[in-house]
Amino acid sequence: MIEIQNTATLSGHQNPIFTVENSQKAGIIFTGGNDKGVVEWNVKTPGFIKVLFPVKSSVYSLHCPVSAPLLLAAERSGQVDVFNFEEQKIVAVLDHHKLPVFDIKSVSSKNELIISSEDGTVSIWDIKSLNLLFSFKVSSETVRVISISPDEKTVAFGCKDNTIRIYNLEDYSLIHIIDEHTMPISSIQFSPDGKHLLSGSRDAQLKIWSSSDYSLVQSIPAHLFSIYSIAFHPDLPFMATASRDKSIKIWDTETYSLKKTISLEKGYNAHRLSINKIIWESVDNQLISVSDDKLLKIWKVEFGG
Repeated sequence: MIEIQNTATLSGHQNPIFTVENSQKAGIIFTGGNDKGVVEWNVKTPGFIKVLFPVKSSVYSLHCPVSAPLLLAAERSGQVDVFNFEEQKIVAVLDHHKLPVFDIKSVSSKNELIISSEDGTVSIWDIKSLNLLFSFKVSSETVRVISISPDEKTVAFGCKDNTIRIYNLEDYSLIHIIDEHTMPISSIQFSPDGKHLLSGSRDAQLKIWSSSDYSLVQSIPAHLFSIYSIAFHPDLPFMATASRDKSIKIWDTETYSLKKTISLEKGYNAHRLSINKIIWESVDNQLISVSDDKLLKIWKVEFGG
């Protein structure tokens, strides 16, 4: 039996929240959205800490690399702000992309940043020097989401043209194109064991692919609308998905069967608008969700026997 409790609902944003990210420091998270700043929050004693730094346009993605004391914020303007925690200031603005940047990930083994944009390209950056290494065209439309395999050998890009494109991380050569969703890809995530790649789309389908040959393992009509986020539990064989349909769903990752739905209809103190991102925080493995309703919610999820 899975027991779920909303332990905190935090307000402070004046507009929709698009993204949430764990800090390298346990118990600290960051949020960004259609506001004028990136916000720092405490999860241990839930509450607002401060506006970390101002931004000029909406923030679509935040990323804290494991290998560097940085926080990167992807803006609608196309620029990426780089905040250094040791210096407590913005140390660089990456302004290569001229259209909105939607996702940022890092490759620890190569000390590289991967940035994707509405311009259909992906740019690769040195994480230490913050110099642009190169960029390449992935799609004729937006590259919306990025996921890196646990062994850091492959990277998957989810695109607005309904495709998933898999690249070799060693030389960024194209390995495979998956073209089975009927609408744009809105979320993508490798499983912790690396055996599966999961994709969510505006077609509301959750698809599970084999990482060995990218064949379709399972297709699930998981939500009513776009699936915006997929988050695997750090330790246990469960995951969560979040959707524009205002619900969060908890799944068993051994069978990919639905175990729980968190929504207003199910009697929870849930979000009233689209849920845009979910993560598991690193202290108590609580689930954190952010929404168009301007709220951040913390969920205690207990997995019984």
